[in-house]
Amino acid sequence: MALQDSEVPASILNATGGNRPTASYHPTLWGEKFLDCSSADDSVAMDPTIDQDEFEGLKQKIKNMLNSPTDKSFQKLSLIDAVQRLGVAYHFEREIEDELEKLSHDEYDGNDVHTVALRFRLLRQQGYRISCDIFSGFKDDQGKFKVSLINDVAGMLSLYEAAHLRIHGEDILDDALLSLLLTWNQWLLKPIRRGLPRLEAIYYIDLYSQDDSKDKAILLKFAKLDFCMLQVIHRKELSIIT
Repeated sequence: MALQDSEVPASILNATGGNRPTASYHPTLWGEKFLDCSSADDSVAMDPTIDQDEFEGLKQKIKNMLNSPTDKSFQKLSLIDAVQRLGVAYHFEREIEDELEKLSHDEYDGNDVHTVALRFRLLRQQGYRISCDIFSGFKDDQGKFKVSLINDVAGMLSLYEAAHLRIHGEDILDDALLSLLLTWNQWLLKPIRRGLPRLEAIYYIDLYSQDDSKDKAILLKFAKLDFCMLQVIHRKELSIIT
């Protein structure tokens, strides 16, 4: 609530001749770029061929995909990973939680480092207890990670991401990260969890378009539409701030 002149200390009124002091704010760096955010502008930002009904239809299809039973846990893990990295997981929090709850009770003793590391990362980042001992099978008799793993690009990247969810005392993941940094340092970027979610989504949308998954078309279309819709909301917020 603004102060009345009677509530302003006399010393300030005397110093300013009775006028309220004013501040000299710098002009906005954006100028008037976001000042006018009309509905006409919104139609430019969004694909005119997409409407809310189609958006909801795609959303329901993805819910069905997440809820559908499968004998191959890798398919469900890959789907959850894609949904999260495309930046649309906030639409499916309950479905993802339910599926990971089921996967947390499944014993997986595979020899595929990509699947093992992906399962470890998805469960641990969701708060489930999962032991790092599942990576022991990928070490040789000398306690080093097997040389044959170096040529498994997808597996090594999954292991790299999983290693960033290690806790104190998990030497096997410390060793994994050190080995990866020494071998692949010039190619490794910052882990997913340390990136900005929306920027990571932009990058992954382009990357996922090259995937051969059967669900690619539905997920990509939904992710692009969701990104555009959020962009419109952010532009409106910037207009209000401006």
